[in-house]
Amino acid sequence: MSLLSAPAHLPRARSSLAPGAFVPHERLANSGGPSSRTCWERIASTLLGRDDGAIRCPRSLRLGLAFPRRADPVKTIETLLRSNGYGSAEDLRDQFALPAGRLICRPLDPNAPRLAVGGGPEREVLEQALLLGLCTAQLFDAARPVLWTQTSLTRGLELFDPAGFYA
Repeated sequence: MSLLSAPAHLPRARSSLAPGAFVPHERLANSGGPSSRTCWERIASTLLGRDDGAIRCPRSLRLGLAFPRRADPVKTIETLLRSNGYGSAEDLRDQFALPAGRLICRPLDPNAPRLAVGGGPEREVLEQALLLGLCTAQLFDAARPVLWTQTSLTRGLELFDPAGFYA
């Protein structure tokens, strides 16, 4: 392609080198390069746990059960439930005051203390098991059914009240 025969679809400008000749404009796009799209940063702060300021999400509860080694968490809690005279996990709803509304859940610090299932007070163990059964990894909802699985009973959670988040 010569300077005089540039394709018709490209923008043209007069050339200072050849009077009367047209040359296509150079177009620069996405000059940041691929590395600018792969940057990442670890977030080191949180809005959860604050009960002052414009955004308030105070911590409501801390949940975590410590089961004996090699014990099946579901069988252990069901045995404890029946030995205390309850027929099902749903029967525990009448025995404990549940938080009103939904709460935001965050994983508990791995080094935080947990309530021992084997030697801990049985009533507190059942209460925490009930609350853990009403949680997903992200949300506590008292309206959902109580689901006891190995995952739900062995996770440690901090629960936060999001009521002041959109204040």
